[in-house]
Amino acid sequence: MCLAVPTLIKSIEGTNALAEIGGVERTVSLTLAPEARVGDYVLIHTGFAISVVDTDEAQETLRLLAELAASYPDETNGNPQSTISNWRS
Repeated sequence: MCLAVPTLIKSIEGTNALAEIGGVERTVSLTLAPEARVGDYVLIHTGFAISVVDTDEAQETLRLLAELAASYPDETNGNPQSTISNWRS
C-alpha cells in the first residue's frame, strides 16, 4: 500500500518545488501537477506532486495522521517531536 501525504509548497523553480512537512523540506517534481503554486498543498508520491489538495482537506488529513501517530508511541519511540507527530500544520 502507498500513502500520499499532503505537503506544503514553499517555493517553485521550473518544474521542481521545495515542499515541506513537519519541518522537513524536500525537492519534488511538479511535472504531474503543473497547476501547483506556492502556498498550495499537494499530494506527494515517490518524489512527484500528483495533485493539488484543498487547504482545509490537507490540514484535516495532517491532523488525523498526527492523531494516528500518537496512538503508536512505540513507533515514534515515545518522542512527541518526531516528524510524524509534527504533521500538523
